[in-house]
Amino acid sequence: MQRTRSLAAIFAGASLAALSATAAGAVNVNLVSGAVGADIAVYQELVKPWEEKTGNKVTFVPMPASTTDQFAQYKLWLAAGNADIDVYLVDVIWAPQLSEQFLDLTAAFAPVTNDHFPSIVASQTVNGKLVAAPFFTDAPALYYRKDLLEKHGEKVPETWEELSATAKKIQDAEREAGSKDLWGYVWQGAAYEGLTCNALEWLASNGGGDIVEADGTISVNNENAAKALETAAGWVNTISPGGVLSYTEEESRGVWQTGNAVFMRNWPYAYALGNGADSPIKGKFDVAPLPSGGGDNTSAATLGGWNLAVSKYSPNAEVATDLVLYMTGAEFQKGNAIKASHLPTIQSLYDDKDIAEAQPLIPHWKEIFLNAVPRPSAAAKVKYNEVSNKFWTAAHEVLSGSSTPQDSLELLEVDLDDLKGSGW
Repeated sequence: MQRTRSLAAIFAGASLAALSATAAGAVNVNLVSGAVGADIAVYQELVKPWEEKTGNKVTFVPMPASTTDQFAQYKLWLAAGNADIDVYLVDVIWAPQLSEQFLDLTAAFAPVTNDHFPSIVASQTVNGKLVAAPFFTDAPALYYRKDLLEKHGEKVPETWEELSATAKKIQDAEREAGSKDLWGYVWQGAAYEGLTCNALEWLASNGGGDIVEADGTISVNNENAAKALETAAGWVNTISPGGVLSYTEEESRGVWQTGNAVFMRNWPYAYALGNGADSPIKGKFDVAPLPSGGGDNTSAATLGGWNLAVSKYSPNAEVATDLVLYMTGAEFQKGNAIKASHLPTIQSLYDDKDIAEAQPLIPHWKEIFLNAVPRPSAAAKVKYNEVSNKFWTAAHEVLSGSSTPQDSLELLEVDLDDLKGSGW
């Protein structure tokens, strides 16, 4: 904890020391925003209309680049009842863990709730309380080499079975033609939060549930979940390299962007990079929703993104709430999409011509967000990190062949029952 405190002093201390009242009667709202590169400059520009209209001011307080350090500092400030910070920018899985420290925005947000993707609102709702308002979002897609699919007369796969067959066919044919390093499918198989996201998608898209359901029911130990993990394990060393078990997002993108994969599962950031001027696959790929398990099952993409929460210790709660409503509104989100390529949480903005012209990738994600699934952070609350760790560990054991799906899920269910029994 001492390291976190010192980081806060380095990165945020000066800002906190400089926080001061503005003009008489005006309020200075302090928003801790995280170290997000040029984003703070964009936010400062986009918030000016609100400042001019209300006469209030916004101070953006930067944080360390490490989100682990950032989350730790948030917990320290909130546990201490810190009144210096009014608004927190929170990751989609953080707000439920800090829900007791944030104001309920349900009533304030009610007039615009239906404008936002339902899955995002649900991910920030704990025991009927909206603990953070959707700000911008994120979800993975299936990246595919459209040139290779066209060459081999294949369509974009809609099921995992189709993906496996198409990936194997093209991989084998291209290797025979000389592309010895080509793989069919790359994804994130290292034992970390990214594997929780991948494996949750496999389960949800096969009717295997969401690990822990919204009402707290532990659902992970079921036949469909076992089948989903078994299918994924079958990809390793067939259509996916053995090294995929140590891949995070960047290792996957490295294989993909050098032209050595037919398909990739990854987040939106990889789209612009793949179309960069020096990219070997520029103009050769597109994106689609991740496959489903077939039948009545639908595609599932793990929800990511960031949200805005009002501290219950804020002395300026009413003004802070008004700022949050403005920053999560259509005008701000449109500017944030155009200037910072952040994906909106408001559905109608995916049909906005100005956004489509400035950021052509954004309209591609509308269908993906309609099938987005939140991680069970709202259900597990403060125990989410432990739930996720146990889940990705169990999944990794199956993928590596050190355990069967059935054995891993049975043991996982016992572990999760113990966690639930100790209170979440």
